[in-house]
Amino acid sequence: MSDLEIKNKIAESGLVNFDLSKLVPQGKRIGIDLKDFLFEGMILKEKDFREKINAIDTEQYSSAYLYIYNSAEAIVPLWAYFLLTAKLTESSKKIVFGNREDLEVLLMHNAIQTYDFTDLYGKRVLVKGCSDERIPENAYIELVEQLKPVVKSLMFGEACSNVPIFKN
Repeated sequence: MSDLEIKNKIAESGLVNFDLSKLVPQGKRIGIDLKDFLFEGMILKEKDFREKINAIDTEQYSSAYLYIYNSAEAIVPLWAYFLLTAKLTESSKKIVFGNREDLEVLLMHNAIQTYDFTDLYGKRVLVKGCSDERIPENAYIELVEQLKPVVKSLMFGEACSNVPIFKN
């Protein structure tokens, strides 16, 4: 019966699967448009702006990742971003200026830079190619930078169909 035994050659190969989506920080993402704090959506009046900032219920941003953007044609002074950030920083996990993609790039950057890759030292690593999570392309670039000096070899894709990237 040993002739009919099914072998999992992938499991026996010593290949380690690495799913980058496991590093995606979990939590709400919320965009805040500065236009909503401007007089008639176009002009920053300091007194009105400060009142609107002070009236923010920070509970809605509790433990969320925030991105601040300005969809208005108005020029907004930098101190306005300071005020808004100072109000929200205690309740939120992270705040960035830009769009949702900018936030995701920064979150993945931080996750990759702080991840401990020592378990992958000297291993053959396959980075999973498909994910339900949206992973910024930059995360893959940063991952290769981190893995190149650590792993024996790196591949991308799925075990049944992968692309060799490098061998050390």
